Amino acid sequence: MPRSSGSGAGRGAARGPRRVPSGAVARYAVLVLMALLLAGPLLWQLSLSLKGAGEPLYERPPSVIPEHPTFEHFGTVLDRIPVPHYLLNSLLVAVMAVTGNVVGATCAGYALGKLRFRGRAAVTALVVAALLVPAETVLISQFLTVRAAGLADTLLGVALPTLVAALNVLLMRNAFASLPPEFEEAAVIDGANAWQRFIRVSVPQVKGVITVVAVFAFVGSWNDFLWPLIVLSSEDNYTLTVGLNRLRGTFYDDPRLIAAGTVIALIPIIAFFAALQRYFFRGLESGGLKG
Repeated sequence: MPRSSGSGAGRGAARGPRRVPSGAVARYAVLVLMALLLAGPLLWQLSLSLKGAGEPLYERPPSVIPEHPTFEHFGTVLDRIPVPHYLLNSLLVAVMAVTGNVVGATCAGYALGKLRFRGRAAVTALVVAALLVPAETVLISQFLTVRAAGLADTLLGVALPTLVAALNVLLMRNAFASLPPEFEEAAVIDGANAWQRFIRVSVPQVKGVITVVAVFAFVGSWNDFLWPLIVLSSEDNYTLTVGLNRLRGTFYDDPRLIAAGTVIALIPIIAFFAALQRYFFRGLESGGLKG
């Protein structure tokens, strides 16, 4: 028995360390590259916001870690522009956008995914066509519509075009369409009408996808710059993205201040996503079904 054990150990030693498959190496290399491409700009902005006044900004090779980190640029941003007021304006617009998309996209997605009515295919095609149209091509018509409604230079006018996004409608439509028909058939046998089937049967099954819609709506509304810049004219109604543009002067432009303002604007997005990340990834993985 000892001889056999020794021979087994010898064979294990002769084999040496296990080789990593070349496919796994390639996958990890792609993941590292994607991480650098996605997180690199964020790390660079954070590095700029923490660098002191005497540190070089664009040296080669670039220095990501500040030599003398400081938070004075964040204080300067808070002194130059009313960040809390702009944050409140952006939060109001984001709340309207999230509410509109969660309610509107969920109702529209259920109608397209579960209900049978004449013209359903045409409506679905119209939603897909709206998704393919670049947003910049309809800015003029959107502005004329908002101005005709008397909503120019208002936060409601900023949120109005984003209350129901075509992408979110398609996400909800696919989520409801993927539900097994047995759910609704059992509800119909029990005498439930369309609203009862929608609220009590279908919506609880797609909470994860609803979270995805909420995150997309919040991030899209919070980061929007061009449309609020067109609609808003008074500084009191500026959202945070438009208000940060005041950090750029005609004859003076400090990249450190702009980077600090960008980091401040990013904090609410990180907090919102952190609060919903568990449901967000569950919604992406489940595809509309409870796990």
